[in-house]
Amino acid sequence: MKKTKTLLSLLFGLCYSISAFAQDTNVEEKGIDEKINDFFVPITEVWESIVFWKVPGLDIPLVVVLLVLGAMFFTVAFGFINFRKIPLAINVVRGKYDELDEATVEEKAQVNVVDGDIPDTIRDESAEGEVSHFQALTTAVSGTVGLGNIAGVALAIAIGGPGATFWMIVCGLFSMATKFVECTLGVKYRDVGEDGSVYGGPMYYLSKGLAERNMKGFGKTLAIIFAILCVGASFGGGNAVQSNQAAEQIANVLGIQGGSTGFIIGIVFAVVVGIVIIGGIKRIASVTEKIVPFMAGIYALACLIVIFANFSYIDDAFGLIFKGAFTPEAGLGGLFGVLIIGFRRAVFSNEAGAGSAAIAHSAVKTKYPASEGIVALLEPFIDTVLICTMTALVIIFYNSGDVFAYGGDGLGNVIVDGQELGGVNLTSMALNL
Repeated sequence: MKKTKTLLSLLFGLCYSISAFAQDTNVEEKGIDEKINDFFVPITEVWESIVFWKVPGLDIPLVVVLLVLGAMFFTVAFGFINFRKIPLAINVVRGKYDELDEATVEEKAQVNVVDGDIPDTIRDESAEGEVSHFQALTTAVSGTVGLGNIAGVALAIAIGGPGATFWMIVCGLFSMATKFVECTLGVKYRDVGEDGSVYGGPMYYLSKGLAERNMKGFGKTLAIIFAILCVGASFGGGNAVQSNQAAEQIANVLGIQGGSTGFIIGIVFAVVVGIVIIGGIKRIASVTEKIVPFMAGIYALACLIVIFANFSYIDDAFGLIFKGAFTPEAGLGGLFGVLIIGFRRAVFSNEAGAGSAAIAHSAVKTKYPASEGIVALLEPFIDTVLICTMTALVIIFYNSGDVFAYGGDGLGNVIVDGQELGGVNLTSMALNL
């Protein structure tokens, strides 16, 4: 087990290092980013044509349609639980109902103190999980806050204008129901080992759930496919993008360039992440429960400072958001185009339906699967409804003086003072108001 953890940490670290180093193109000869890009482009183009196959006539990936329609279905099927149970979710996270999970285990399992197990905690681990509701929430949020709601919002607004913000919020609200469903299933069908280790996620509830409906073979096939794709997504959609954007922003803030800049930043990321990952879910949870609230709090504070500094313009900003949502400016793809841009960015931002959150939530200490589903529905609300909206307002304030033209180059890049910006750098510049 320890060798496996070490190998995984090294793989994650390598991904961080390469992706961070790849952002540095300030060299005369062909950079490593271009070499990596040339190698993967043919592969990704084929894969993209399959995964992101667009519905004819709609110019929207089928996967986005499925996620949005699924979120709407779950919202109605569960009686708008994503709106009704927010107060309950907050109370569960606060630990108000922890006594309901209390139980007595007659026989304690053998523990390995080297792996971090403490005999006094075996009651919780072997019987009901490894982490608290709050730790599970912060662990899952750590993978979403920062990727889609900072760089992603900038892309959405740069392409679709302020109106895209409205549709991101709408999609985020519906996606709360999806998170409730997938994380409830994650706990319901999880496995708990003799040493208290918890194994859960879509690969478990796909195989077990479909087996209950006499589709065992189909369930196992889907579980294997998900597990393989999840590994690829964690490297590409998660670590590669996040480390690259972080390295680019750090280098930009410090004003440093050179062939070794990205590599050094990547090595630092790799070491820090490796130390956390080797400790398993308990160490990850113990780190995220401290870092995530601080991280989100600092970012929210920065946004609120800008927002209140432009308090008189708040009503105008929301006016642009609602106006752009239903009567978008010419050249932005029309009403349907803005709606799709907002939905696409929201789906990527909160990861509802992607399955990654269910893996983290499966390790929670609880006897009641739905209790963790209730907690999980807070993620899209925090990630998409709150943080995305604050980011959007900051960027709209920044562009109140027509600093850049909405629509960009189709990829979200905009020209500001002769400099091409996209993603995190655009948001960063907006926060420098």
